[in-house]
Amino acid sequence: MSTKKKIIVTGGAGYIGSHTIIGLMTSEETEVISIDNYSNSSEKTYDRIEEITGKKPRYYNCDLCDEKNLRAIFNTEKNIDGIIHFAAFKSVPESVADPLLYYRNNILSLYNLLSVCRDENISCFIFSSSCSVYGNISKLPVNEETPLSKPESPYASTKIMGEQMMNDFSASMKGMSSVALRYFNPVGAHPTGLNGELPRNRPNNLFPVITQTAIGKLKEMTVFGNDYPTRDGTCIRDYVHVCDIAQAHVFAMNYLLNGKQTKPFDVMNLGTGDGVTVMEAIDAFEKATGIRPNVQMGARRAGDVVAIYSDCAKAKSLLGWNAATDLNEMVSSSWKWEQHLKKEI
Repeated sequence: MSTKKKIIVTGGAGYIGSHTIIGLMTSEETEVISIDNYSNSSEKTYDRIEEITGKKPRYYNCDLCDEKNLRAIFNTEKNIDGIIHFAAFKSVPESVADPLLYYRNNILSLYNLLSVCRDENISCFIFSSSCSVYGNISKLPVNEETPLSKPESPYASTKIMGEQMMNDFSASMKGMSSVALRYFNPVGAHPTGLNGELPRNRPNNLFPVITQTAIGKLKEMTVFGNDYPTRDGTCIRDYVHVCDIAQAHVFAMNYLLNGKQTKPFDVMNLGTGDGVTVMEAIDAFEKATGIRPNVQMGARRAGDVVAIYSDCAKAKSLLGWNAATDLNEMVSSSWKWEQHLKKEI
């Protein structure tokens, strides 16, 4: 009889989900099943995972808002040990433009998953949360005890609601052990250059905008606001390498499976602890590659916070996790991935 732990990863073909699957599949003790509807990803991601790891996860095409289809998967995949839930819409500007899309998808998908956890007695659950829950904070860095401010976007609101759902559900279900990982700004790509961020539409995140502009896919890039009260007028973010984020999910799942969490629900920050301005990130890209993307200054963008960076002492203490990758490697790996994509065409 197999003693492998069966882990379901929702949004497994996506950016962070695919890197987490790569991390999970390095262990012979873990069996990974991916669920994705490819709304912002592609089945080709599984080929990339196989190229890197030599293995391909089982995978299902499913919209998590479709409860009937979701339950059919769990009727096939019995004895699930844990779930890592990434699948959600994540664009701040899109959420401002179409809030109902975000409330339906991000809340209903979590509701359906938790209903399955209750009925199938799945007790280990990791929720993909975000630093956006903190809003605009005057005292930095933020830690897990920092009071949450008014959310600046519907996307942020869905993450706050999701955490509250997790907290209430976990308290009600005997033996439940769950955690919300609040990550800051995941960037970079796998060191092989074979897997990275690949949005279906025009990217909203800074690093793919930089690399797509540098390689010529985009004519120019816009920096949204240079009149913020920061050292160069542009927003400050805590950029953290996607492989470090993925490793934290592996550590967190082992932490839950091994019964080390002493409460039904907890939250942890994942970041580097360093605040980097948008212009500093662009300068770092130029320094690493010798290429200066065509940058235009634009007006502030609705939903953006001024500055946010993290205190990650809790994740270090409980999980033994540290963000180990520096900014140079973040931009270098992003560029390596962009160059790989150009070869694929």
